[in-house]
Amino acid sequence: MASYKDYYQTLGVSKDASKDDIRRAFRKLAAKHHPDRNPDDAGAEERFKEINEAYTVLSDEEKRRFYDQYGSTDSVPPFQPGATGGASYHRTVSPEEFGDFSDFFQSLFGGFGGVRGGFTTEFGGATGQPYGAQRVSSAPAAAEARLDVGLLDAFRGGPTNIRVGGKSLEVTLPKGVKDGARLRLKGQAPSGGDLILQVRHLPHPTFRLDRDDVRVTVRVPAPLAAVGGPLRVPTLEGEVEMTLPAGSSSGRVLRLRGQGWPKADGSRGDELAEVRLTVPEELSSEQEQLYKQLLELEMAGATTS
Repeated sequence: MASYKDYYQTLGVSKDASKDDIRRAFRKLAAKHHPDRNPDDAGAEERFKEINEAYTVLSDEEKRRFYDQYGSTDSVPPFQPGATGGASYHRTVSPEEFGDFSDFFQSLFGGFGGVRGGFTTEFGGATGQPYGAQRVSSAPAAAEARLDVGLLDAFRGGPTNIRVGGKSLEVTLPKGVKDGARLRLKGQAPSGGDLILQVRHLPHPTFRLDRDDVRVTVRVPAPLAAVGGPLRVPTLEGEVEMTLPAGSSSGRVLRLRGQGWPKADGSRGDELAEVRLTVPEELSSEQEQLYKQLLELEMAGATTS
């Protein structure tokens, strides 16, 4: 197996971290190291991939349990060549993962058998059969699998490729496909039956889905929040400019109508942008003087009221 990767250390969490702890750590690191926010840093993309790989494993109960059991040992995973026994196994791997993720990830989750990439699949072998052999039935059996899709890819829809039994298949995602939706590919299972793909949205560092609405957090300088003015807000289709009302506090939610997730009737939900006030981490002498003057005015107003 390739050199061990400590996914817990990558995200800066303990081995008993909860799902919420892992999610919060991922969002913080992904926002910090996203290549779009670090255009002059050649290493940002690689760090972002490492963070995403760690989160992909630790946010999935099955992957995390498998990683905890086999990732740091010399044990042979039950689906690797040389393993024996008749128990079934599950594997959860997205179509992009084998190309974008590390050798360690590929060696741990690559598996043994006829299906690679794009989904969760299950094989079983009776005692004495080669591991990964499929059960024989009188009619081609349907197979269920999971297709992990990036949030923006799910929003846009369009073709994506997966591999089944060494064969590449093109799947057309409906625009705005929902998390949990099931797509049927007739006759494409390894047995010749139908392949049913269950869509799972991968987490995004900026956008969060709330039914048909999309939620984002917008960092706003305190002076702008006080006096109001133009504000750039990210949406699923790119940034838009809106007017921030004067006197906006942290926690205020701005609604962008029709900028959310596509609905079945052709309309769209809304985007809900939550304001989060920011102040400079380091003040220039001029900024410090102005903030002190503002504080004095605030204190004077509180005394006279």
